[in-house]
Amino acid sequence: MTAALQAIAPGPYVTIQDAGRRGWRRFGVATAGAMDYPSLAAANLLVGNPPDAPALEFGQTGGVWTVATESCRIAITGGDFRASAGGTPLRPWRSHTLRRGQQLIIQNAPDATWGYLAVAGGFDLVPQLGSCATHLRSGLGGRRLAEGDVLPLRADRAADGPERGITALLRGTGPFRAVPGPQDDFFTPQTLAGFFAATWRVSHRGDRMGTWMEGPPLRHANGYNVLSDGVVPGCIQVPGSGQPVVLLMDCQTIGGFPKLATIVTADLPRFAQTPPGSLIAFTAIDIDAAQSLHRDYRASLAGLARQVTEIAPPTARPFWLRASH
Repeated sequence: MTAALQAIAPGPYVTIQDAGRRGWRRFGVATAGAMDYPSLAAANLLVGNPPDAPALEFGQTGGVWTVATESCRIAITGGDFRASAGGTPLRPWRSHTLRRGQQLIIQNAPDATWGYLAVAGGFDLVPQLGSCATHLRSGLGGRRLAEGDVLPLRADRAADGPERGITALLRGTGPFRAVPGPQDDFFTPQTLAGFFAATWRVSHRGDRMGTWMEGPPLRHANGYNVLSDGVVPGCIQVPGSGQPVVLLMDCQTIGGFPKLATIVTADLPRFAQTPPGSLIAFTAIDIDAAQSLHRDYRASLAGLARQVTEIAPPTARPFWLRASH
């Protein structure tokens, strides 16, 4: 029997994601990839995979899965997701070894929107344009996973060795840092200052492509149509409604609405994990500060592997202390 993880009742928003398709945006191909890449990397490192290996990304809840192999080692990250296997609770941010036939249930988390499930050895998938990431609107890389889907695994049993753990990743607090532009001149200085001074509500209108903000409408000084040019995850577009939209990992490669600012890459995972209904704010920084933050962000990713520790198995009790029957 082929080693696999089978979807019994997956959550409504489960896809395969990795680090995304890099170097293809100039050809009109969206990056896709994990909404919270540090959490994806942590899940993979906990089970001994490369940090950018494909894993399951789920929104709100992962649903129900069945292990169809001798054994497999898994890890769940992203937040304090409630999970169990065969009725036994599983802690997030550490690895667990599951056995054939066990039912894995992943429920929601109080502190996260997106979660990640990595399996040791990874999924046996064929990359498209160098990545297994799912881009939902184009269908590149696949689709949302559904009941009955069977995901083949590269390993048919878990390797011997201790489980691993990592401290839950800290995302920071405070306003999201953003570099004004490139079309901030489509707004008056008063409007630009008002955007950074305002409190915004994360709306329920959003997906992997982008999230709408609710707050005081932003008035355009020079109309709201521009010659379509490049956009990237983190761009804050302002359409005619005046309500800003933060573009995320599945965003298009070009857009025709003015971009008031761009959230720095280091803050994007935290933004993606912010639940709808939350009140947030933004603060303006310059390009030099953004580049410094990016260097720190890359250094923190490189250091994730050093934070993973082995978890010793429970020590057996001496025979004279064991209960007799």
